[in-house]
Amino acid sequence: QVQLEESGGGLVQPGGSLRLSCAASGLTFSYYGMGWFRQAPGKERDVVAVISYSGTTLYYADSVKGRFTISRDNAKNTVYLQMNSLKPEDTAVYYCAATRVGRPSMTTPYEFWGQGTQVTVSS
Repeated sequence: QVQLEESGGGLVQPGGSLRLSCAASGLTFSYYGMGWFRQAPGKERDVVAVISYSGTTLYYADSVKGRFTISRDNAKNTVYLQMNSLKPEDTAVYYCAATRVGRPSMTTPYEFWGQGTQVTVSS
């Protein structure tokens, strides 16, 4: 059974940083493309960043370029999202997801999803 468990969310002031982690189990992690998504209240879920199985191909939403960094550690079956210079509009539930597509694009569908972690950016 595939499980994805996010952690690291919380309340942070504007301009602050957080690092989200997503621990995967039940799949051969190093074969899967991974993505981070977010959903703000009353809005659709949007892709934030994606990373290929090897970690060499990365894509970001325009709204987070230069502020967020996606990375992965295949030895630890974990994908990360480092979020810097956070803004109130980054407030959302953040989800990680896994796809059998090894080099996903920003529009690749994902088969497996975590439960999400809340990120709130507020003073």
